[in-house]
Amino acid sequence: MSPHPRPLRKLGFLTIGLFDEADPRRGHESTLDLITLGEQLGFDSAWLRHRHLQYGISSPVAVLAAATQRTSRIQLGTAVTPLGWENPLRLAEDLATVDVLSGGRLNPGFSVGPPTHYEHVRDALYPDTAGAEDFSPRRAERLLALVRGEDASDFAGTEGIEVYSRRVQPHSPGLADRLWYGAGSLRSARWAGEQGLNLLTSSVVKDESENGASAPDGQPDFGAIQATQIRAYRERHPDGERARVSQGLVVIPTDTATPEQRARYEAYARSRTPRTLAPQGPARLLFAPDLVGTTPELVERLHAHTGYREVDEVAFALPFSFEHRDYVQILTDLATRLGPALGWQPADAHPAAAPGEG
Repeated sequence: MSPHPRPLRKLGFLTIGLFDEADPRRGHESTLDLITLGEQLGFDSAWLRHRHLQYGISSPVAVLAAATQRTSRIQLGTAVTPLGWENPLRLAEDLATVDVLSGGRLNPGFSVGPPTHYEHVRDALYPDTAGAEDFSPRRAERLLALVRGEDASDFAGTEGIEVYSRRVQPHSPGLADRLWYGAGSLRSARWAGEQGLNLLTSSVVKDESENGASAPDGQPDFGAIQATQIRAYRERHPDGERARVSQGLVVIPTDTATPEQRARYEAYARSRTPRTLAPQGPARLLFAPDLVGTTPELVERLHAHTGYREVDEVAFALPFSFEHRDYVQILTDLATRLGPALGWQPADAHPAAAPGEG
């Protein structure tokens, strides 16, 4: 374990962009307003989750395209795009297009595996090829190759007035350095390192007996499991200890919250506590507790978190079901109170970014 927590270097936030089915525009506009606020507060990044067939953003790339026209500095990411729902070639085109529109600020995060509830959506998603689709890391390798500029076609040339390229167009040269993989197991963390990807680690990990990480009471220790995965990733990554890792815990500061907000935030965290007490389901997924409290309380808990001690970048996740005014308060406290207390400086005060960091 790192003897001292690293000073927080980059602060981001993550949202699912909840909306009302009867008025979806309002929810999407709220998300765009939060991204704009994040830039004004000095956040380094804003991230959107995918929510297919739910009441959250189903097309983060489209929403981030809109965000590129309302912002000029903040990095924009997906955390994460499940590739089982995507055609890698078409996704590579969309990502490159939005990256060009953003001026090189897009940070696509992705994962592999079958789509959630695949048995219910397979006929709509892949009516003719459902049984043949490959949801293994090979699907991700196709995306990586296409984003990096490898051939998508064996033909290039001119037909009449039409000009064709072998590789995806537009090609955005720096995009490949800003690809992130969402990993929750040792195997996926190691694979991400071997591929030279950046790593997104969230509030969910897979409890694997291989790591032997447990708390004094014998229960699996989320922080220890996460730290083990991060170390395994860096051991396989060409950049070693310099390989970028971003952590995505749910962190809710209450410094400027009203008594009603504090009570609601604490009730929300309590309602989700049972799932953090033991691994869940056949996959043995372990959830991190939501962190709610004042800045001094949160600093103490984060500095004691074994996973947090391994990172210097975070994208704290906003709770799913709060109101816009709640998110404004949380983001403001993160940027003006908790972030600085963790050693972070607003983006405008940062020295020039290193190559590949955008």
